[in-house]
Amino acid sequence: MAATLRIQSDWSRALRWEQNGPFLCPCPWKPTLYGSVTRRGLSSDGVPDIVASEGFVVGEVTKKSILISCPHENVSTKFLAPYTSFSRIHQKSITCLDISSGGGLGVSASTDGTMKIWQAANGEIRRLLEGHVYDVNCCRFFPSGLVVLSGGMDAQLKIWSAEDASCVVTFKGHKAGILDTAIVDRGRNVLSCSRDGTARLWDCGKSACLGVIADCGSPVNGIAVGAADNSLNLGTPEKPPSEREVGTEGKILLLAQEDKKLQGVGLQSRQPVFLFVGSDAFNCCTFLSSTYIVAGTQDGNIYQLDVRNTNAPIQVIHRSGAPVLSLLPYRDGFIASQGDGTCFIVQQDLDYVLDLTEADCDPVYKVASWEKEIYTCCRDGIVRRYQLSDL
Repeated sequence: MAATLRIQSDWSRALRWEQNGPFLCPCPWKPTLYGSVTRRGLSSDGVPDIVASEGFVVGEVTKKSILISCPHENVSTKFLAPYTSFSRIHQKSITCLDISSGGGLGVSASTDGTMKIWQAANGEIRRLLEGHVYDVNCCRFFPSGLVVLSGGMDAQLKIWSAEDASCVVTFKGHKAGILDTAIVDRGRNVLSCSRDGTARLWDCGKSACLGVIADCGSPVNGIAVGAADNSLNLGTPEKPPSEREVGTEGKILLLAQEDKKLQGVGLQSRQPVFLFVGSDAFNCCTFLSSTYIVAGTQDGNIYQLDVRNTNAPIQVIHRSGAPVLSLLPYRDGFIASQGDGTCFIVQQDLDYVLDLTEADCDPVYKVASWEKEIYTCCRDGIVRRYQLSDL
């Protein structure tokens, strides 16, 4: 078996291993090296015997991973195959998923019109969550792992029991589809953003909207909430916050907007903290710490920013021109997925980039993790489970 190999010589030391023939460089302004790898056979314990073409070095090879380097360019990538895959949870594309805090359950939404809870170990379906009128765009577990929050194209935000699939709360107030959600601390308050350009704060106990945190005038594609660095001025609320607000003090809400803007707003004050303009629409964002954030755009850029000074990014990561669809903090780095099937992990303590393989060219819409296990969902309708315990 021969495979085309591509190394892109940029900051991320990105490298991709394609098993299905030639691969065209999507970023012509960056140097690209081509080579090939060939499997000559299997060892007695079932590990492939791999050799690479001139200029490339095959490092450690296991049944699930292969490390390939280009010493001349000082770049390395480890490719990891899924430990297992679940193809029977949904019939069509899976657009969102999450894993419970204990790692036992998964929840996912699909373009087949369903949202399901399943066993994370084997993909066995446990519950069918029915109640949204149109597609479900986003779903996530509360920290307890017993309750699910979802948002749909019907502009409704719903809370579900993972134990009996009942819908215990429905929030109404958005005027267009809900695109993302976030949970404040343990979950007495939750947040949502919408195509209507607003981000709203909700009181779960009273099933009521506590206020519009931001009205951006453009669809808000993604949000994230996190504790702010002590040196940041988050502003002062124009009126005292409701006693029903719990855990909003000292936090920033990030807003990834369709109009190329990434905005930070004081969650309790509702006052702007920073505004950064990117190269294209922002699709997703997340906190790496109280100081550092990352956000991804439609044209494939991942911006790393220091919230204390957003005049210029710390760095811009660009592996391809495909949309950045999902960002997830992981250990001392993050996981990113893109619209061309790319899904990779960058960590400070690794001297290589880790690529999660097998999605081919299908968009990887969402990534979730629990301890050393990573789950991805894709346009091909498959949930893939990767184990990092051996790395």
